[in-house]
Amino acid sequence: MQDTQIKVAIYKHFAETGRAPSASMVARLIGSDTQSVRQGYARLRAQRVLVLQSDGESIRMAPPFSGVATQHVVSVTGKRYFANCAWDALGIPAALHRPAVVYSRCEHSGEPCAYRLVLRSRAIDLVSLPSSSSKVVG
Repeated sequence: MQDTQIKVAIYKHFAETGRAPSASMVARLIGSDTQSVRQGYARLRAQRVLVLQSDGESIRMAPPFSGVATQHVVSVTGKRYFANCAWDALGIPAALHRPAVVYSRCEHSGEPCAYRLVLRSRAIDLVSLPSSSSKVVG
């Protein structure tokens, strides 16, 4: 079982659905069995590619994607993703090569905030949106 196949299947599923795949879903996607995928998850966790939940099987993080709901919501072409942190919220549109809107909150004030990210050839333009735009959509 190649860990690269597992990793690619995980990231592809996140990109397509905005959600973490189960080990059985990854097994189906790569034509393997669930036990082999679980073993691959453990190796990927040891390499710090994945962070798993306490069950050792559910994906908590596959940076920049979060497998659990967080305050950092990224909207890309109508699809909703969760990021692990503010930096990862910038990484999701970069990974998907798509513009996005990021909804979060200021850690200092607790105020909601929203930013539009526009990808350029070698840069990302970050545009603050009015506070009325800071409500999570989707």
